[in-house]
Amino acid sequence: MIVGYVVYLILALVVVVFLSAAIRILREYERGVVFTLGRFTGIKGPGLIILIPFVQQMVRVDLRVVVQDVPPQDVISRDNVSVKVNAVLYFRIVDPERAIIKVEDYMAATSQLAQTTVRSVLGKHELDEMLAERDKLNAAIQEILDQQTDAWGIKVTNVEIKHVDLNENMIRAIAKQAEAERLRRAKVINADGEQQAAQKLVEAGRMLAKEPQAMQLRYFEALHDISGERSSTVVFPLPIDLLGLFKPAGEGK
Repeated sequence: MIVGYVVYLILALVVVVFLSAAIRILREYERGVVFTLGRFTGIKGPGLIILIPFVQQMVRVDLRVVVQDVPPQDVISRDNVSVKVNAVLYFRIVDPERAIIKVEDYMAATSQLAQTTVRSVLGKHELDEMLAERDKLNAAIQEILDQQTDAWGIKVTNVEIKHVDLNENMIRAIAKQAEAERLRRAKVINADGEQQAAQKLVEAGRMLAKEPQAMQLRYFEALHDISGERSSTVVFPLPIDLLGLFKPAGEGK
């Protein structure tokens, strides 16, 4: 009897071990890359998967988007400015077979490739472009990474530059440059205003010269404005035409 119980117990243990080695459950976002005697035999999942113990092995692959930080990289821009740049990378596996077979560790490989690509792309641009044209640089990095990781069954969906760190001297230099630019714009705007005002005055003078009555109206308007001011001194504008009355009789002939 005791021997029979032991045999049943051993059989039960064998069945449990067999089932634990044969049954796999994959979630909706997971796939299983199955190898039979070391050879790739297919992609399984999601749901209940049954394997042949000790003959078949399965590698789980997560199909969700992976968010990976790109560590700060020392970049020398095209105008010889040294900065530290870090970014964030978004990618997902679209072909589990290639992600497992074509590359040993797709996470490490993608991370290293992202670091070198960030240095390479940003090194071709000037500092002003790094600060003002991030969308353009993000698209350039994403395109290069997507092309190179396609052989690994990986789709790079987005790349975002997070920070561009500058040293204190460069920050002060940029502040001085911005201040000088604002001063230049203020002077240009002031000069444009003076030019437009001068043009309007010339046009007004020409119109008044064509219509003497308009000049007389301006004269009376000036008198009205002067009379409304609280001042002990009143200056009467003298029309230039009246000066002709005081010319010598023989002058101008």
